[in-house]
Amino acid sequence: MKKKSSTKKGTPKRMLSSVKPASVRLSADPRDQPLRDHLLYLLKDGGAHASFDDAIGDWPVQLTGAKVANFPHTAWMLLEHIRLAQWDILEFSRNPKHVSPKWPEGYWPASEAPASEKAWKASIAAFKKDLKSMQGLVANRKIDLYAQIPGGDGQTILREALLVADHNSYHLGQLVMLRKSIGI
Repeated sequence: MKKKSSTKKGTPKRMLSSVKPASVRLSADPRDQPLRDHLLYLLKDGGAHASFDDAIGDWPVQLTGAKVANFPHTAWMLLEHIRLAQWDILEFSRNPKHVSPKWPEGYWPASEAPASEKAWKASIAAFKKDLKSMQGLVANRKIDLYAQIPGGDGQTILREALLVADHNSYHLGQLVMLRKSIGI
């Protein structure tokens, strides 16, 4: 994720379809497919990670803004944070003109609770959609996982995919603990 000081709205889909994320070449390395499979496994909640649906699942909307003692975030804050960070990483990975939000305020919601149930559901849907898109980058054998991402300063699709898996896993763990603390 490349940090820049200005904020830019999302890039229109028509532009993203023409963007080439990293060098496009088919890898001849026989280890390439097992690595892609492992990355996809991680991104799809594989291994020791809690799944997104297990962490968020049937969270009652009326408790999305609930806080517990000695913990600074609500479920809404965590959901929006992982959605925004994942979106930024994805856009950086596929659009060399992407400008990241300002840190840290561009990565956290302004409120502790969603404005409505519709906002909560929209955030969940956007998270899932962007995660699928990142999985698509990893699965695409025409994308070199090791090539430097245009517009970056050395990052690769491999690094960004691992960053998404790591960051999501950390905050999904927080959601699981919050869930237990609230008694859901």
